[in-house]
Amino acid sequence: MSVVHSAPKFASSEGVLDALSKALGSMLVEAREEHGELVLTVQRDQTENALRLLRDEHEYQQLMEVAGVDYPERAERFECNYCLLSLTKNHRVIVKVHAAENTPVPTVTTLWPVAGWLEREVFDMFGVVFAGNQDLRRILTDYGFEGHPFRKDFPLTGYVELRYSEEDQRVVYEPVELAQDLRQFDFMSPWEGADYVLPGDEKAPTAPPPPPAPPPPAAPAPAPVKAKAAPKAPAKKAPATKAPVKKPAASKAAAPKAAAPKKAPAKPKGAKP
Repeated sequence: MSVVHSAPKFASSEGVLDALSKALGSMLVEAREEHGELVLTVQRDQTENALRLLRDEHEYQQLMEVAGVDYPERAERFECNYCLLSLTKNHRVIVKVHAAENTPVPTVTTLWPVAGWLEREVFDMFGVVFAGNQDLRRILTDYGFEGHPFRKDFPLTGYVELRYSEEDQRVVYEPVELAQDLRQFDFMSPWEGADYVLPGDEKAPTAPPPPPAPPPPAAPAPAPVKAKAAPKAPAKKAPATKAPVKKPAASKAAAPKAAAPKKAPAKPKGAKP
């Protein structure tokens, strides 16, 4: 099958980071290559201008995703990650923007209309406000929902719960009555395990480890198998000989008399022999 376009199958990032850093200039805060991907951090108030430059002059035509991240320990705790794709160069780049709870991020719906849905999701889950978005409302949670579920300090069970009320004949919202603590994140690998006692484990008795199991008993040696004797061939029986049967002698009276031989007729005289 022949290829009908000039885009390479696997695009190289060689020289791309320097070219994009030079093009962005003062709009760029940091540029690095991480896990095989180019990551560019730009100033928040220059978000729209930086993304327009990458779209129009460097052929990153598609906005694939707008993803939010929360780092509660930072002064600007939120990150907005714009994932761009170049169809002509078959190359991807990630643009990062930092924001706080009270610092809005410029909308990019003027560049990609699909950003309206993506910005609504980040607003709903993290509470990041996008200035200029004409339809910034919740998209995943219910009407009247309080809080933002993807924030690290959001409680596990939320703030309100709903149930069907037989008295009111409708669904009602009530405050959560379950006592809880806020979640604490240590960013440790779950495969390595925590170096502290998990909640609830302090109630478990610390029993000494069980002794090692004794080795299994040795299997008894199998008894020697006796060779089976070959079956004896059945002895051949001698053929039974029949005693000759004596015929009773025939009585003279019962024996028929032998017929006397007939005499040949006498030849006439004068006949030729």
